[in-house]
Amino acid sequence: MSGSTGTDGNRQRAADPTGRQAVAAVWRIESARIVGALARYTGDFALAEDLAQEALAEALVTWPREGVPRHPAGWLLTVGRRRAIDAFRRRSALDDRYAALARDLGEGGAASGGAPADPRQAQDVLWDPDQIDDDLLALMFISCHPVLSREARVALTLRVVGGLTSDEIARVFLVPTATVQARITRAKKTLGAARVPFTVPSARERAERLGSVLSVIYLIFTEGSSAGSGEDLIRLDLASEALRLARVLARLTPDEPEVHGLLALLELTAARFPARIGPDGAPVLLEHQDRRRWDRAAVGRGRAALARAGQAGRGLGAYGLQAAIAESHALAPSVEETDWERIVLLYEALGRLAPSPVVELNRAVAVSMARGAAAALPITDELVAAGALAGSHLLPSVRGELLTRLGRTDEARTELELAVRLCGNKRERAVLERKLDALG
Repeated sequence: MSGSTGTDGNRQRAADPTGRQAVAAVWRIESARIVGALARYTGDFALAEDLAQEALAEALVTWPREGVPRHPAGWLLTVGRRRAIDAFRRRSALDDRYAALARDLGEGGAASGGAPADPRQAQDVLWDPDQIDDDLLALMFISCHPVLSREARVALTLRVVGGLTSDEIARVFLVPTATVQARITRAKKTLGAARVPFTVPSARERAERLGSVLSVIYLIFTEGSSAGSGEDLIRLDLASEALRLARVLARLTPDEPEVHGLLALLELTAARFPARIGPDGAPVLLEHQDRRRWDRAAVGRGRAALARAGQAGRGLGAYGLQAAIAESHALAPSVEETDWERIVLLYEALGRLAPSPVVELNRAVAVSMARGAAAALPITDELVAAGALAGSHLLPSVRGELLTRLGRTDEARTELELAVRLCGNKRERAVLERKLDALG
């Protein structure tokens, strides 16, 4: 970045019109670590995010005027620590919490990351990489703490770990911004009321919460890879954020096979993104995708993660099985040459391990490709009889396709009309309408 260097060598002193862009970039990358470090110092999750936001606001004013610090994340952390001390001073002069924090900063031990004794004179602070990993890991597991509701876990994870704003989260899930803000506020209050400590959970607690952490990341990616509503079929920003979180978690928990299974699934699914949308923004179905456009580097990363998931010797979990299905698609030269029988077997195994109507519907699609539409239709009939996936366009769209292939045009038209009415995504709805028009 351009700009002259000041006499202390710590920052660029010339006015920098891109300072606000630098703030946004650093915040997107480092916000979770900053919040995590401040939460560890203060022991207060809600206060930590407030302090981080105050540091962000100060950077938005200071960096464009004075230049970007040599260590931007350390600058933000130092400001947050300084604000923490100010807050404790306002609460009570030299109370126990302030004294303990001041001593910690003055000693410059491992917990302080080497911060100067006087935080008001600090310009740059270098991270302690080992402690950052602990902070980020703790932050992810606290955001998915079992005392929180599913909606609160998602909102809090997206906000403090993913770095999304309340407005962005609201747009993703089609709820008012005030609703998202209320969820996040309640979540932080709940964590405070439950006296949840900001520490890396024990091995037993991590095992108990890991499923929830993985579920939230999977949910974020699913919404990004197939947006439930709006103009775009794929929300790349959201899918990329989930992929980043999965990579972080895999690095921080290298011995958890299902973490690598989820990472493999996300990498292999994201590999097909470049071919899933045509030049006009319309969805491109699997049979029409140009497989040369698939991201082979992502396929390689996904296969490596899947291999690591299988090294534990306990068999693949639910995410690993889905990744194995995605791998089968990635390795096939075409739809016709895909090993559909293997995919059917994988879906059967997945159905026993993690049964759900969506798994059964996907199994029906695989059966139709391996054995024909007539063999697959009874599976969808059972889902209809059970009242599964009510309100979703997925089941009638699959049934419409199967009935079309069987020549039962009137029934297919009824199913596709229902799918069109239920589909909330504009691009996907257009595909269904074209199928409906093709029926004449």
